[in-house]
Formats: sequence, structure tokens, C-alpha cells
Amino acid sequence: MKRFPVRSTLAALTLLAALPFAASAAEGVSYTYVEGGYAATNLDGGADADGWTIGGSGAIAPNFHVFGSYTGQEVDGFATPFGRANGYDVDQWRLGLGYNHELNSQVDLLTRVAYEKFESDAFSVGNEFFAGEDVDGWSVEAGVRAALTPNFEGYALAGYEDYDHGIDGEFYGRLGAQVKFNQTWGISGDVKFVDSDTQYFIGPRVSF
Repeated sequence: MKRFPVRSTLAALTLLAALPFAASAAEGVSYTYVEGGYAATNLDGGADADGWTIGGSGAIAPNFHVFGSYTGQEVDGFATPFGRANGYDVDQWRLGLGYNHELNSQVDLLTRVAYEKFESDAFSVGNEFFAGEDVDGWSVEAGVRAALTPNFEGYALAGYEDYDHGIDGEFYGRLGAQVKFNQTWGISGDVKFVDSDTQYFIGPRVSF
């Protein structure tokens, strides 16, 4: 993203406990789960970062669910025309509400809105010092989620996110999938494509 490394939107947020409600959803698709794993961000012509994410979702009504996540990453040191920038930490929280509507027995329409928060540590480039950032924002995304086979599901979403402090809003795309070992355990992955960076997540998921 253009604002990275000073103003990055790294994937991240607040872990939610799974809630004991069942959503009206396509067969084999659960909106109550917890997951965690490896997160990384690759920037076009800039620094890269990696770390970890933990998050979850809970069905609260037949067609509604809440979701959240936290991501912590460390930006690698990188060279600039003005000297080498030191590495620093970034954190992002996300908390939102989703609406899922069954289109057929395998496919759901999915719409989500979320509060976003991004924080970064101060860092230096050569002898210059740059203060960290603490910004709030929001995002909205919509698309489809489908149980493609009994052991594999995927989703495709288009979204828009915006932050305060004069940071320009940006459109993004998100693709994700889960390989299911059984009704409870699986491995999930997510890729978010923004203007000048790509964000990844992969890790185990426990569905309820």
C-alpha cells in the first residue's frame, strides 16, 4: 500500500470467542471459528514484513456474524536513497459485522463492514527520525463464499478501506480458501491485494 512503511495497512485485530449460535449458510460453510497463523506483507519496491495473526468469527443470528482479528508484524530494515531504515513493529486490529445470505446450497453472498486500527513504531532513516502512527479507519467488502467440495471452500471479495489523518482510501481484492480435514479442523489461507502491497495469511482453523 502507498502509505507503507510509514502508513501501512497490515492485516490484523482482536480475537473473538466463538459464539454458540448457528447461522443460515450454505451447506458446509461455518461462520463460527477461530484461527491463527503466519502473516506476511510484500511491498512493491519496498520493505517486507512478517509476523502472526489470530482471529475468529461467531454467528449471532441466522444471517449475521461478528468477526475480528489482530495482526502483529515486524518490518525488515531496508535501503533508501537517504540511508538505511531500521526495522520496526506494526500492529493492526479489525472488528466487524457480517451478513451472509444463502444463494444456493453451496454459495453464500457475503457482505462485511469493520472498524480498523493501525499502529506503527517510530523508525529512523539515516539521521532522520520518523514518528510512529496511530490511526483509525473502516472497511467494507462484499463477494461470495462457497463450499466447492466437502473438503474445500473458497471466497472472493472486493473491498474499500479508509483511514483518518488524511490517508487516502483504497480499493482492494481478497481471495481465501480452506482445506478441511474434517468438520472441525482445517487449514485456511487469505491473500489481500492492495495498490502497492500484497498481504498473506495461512494457518489452522477450528470451526464449530
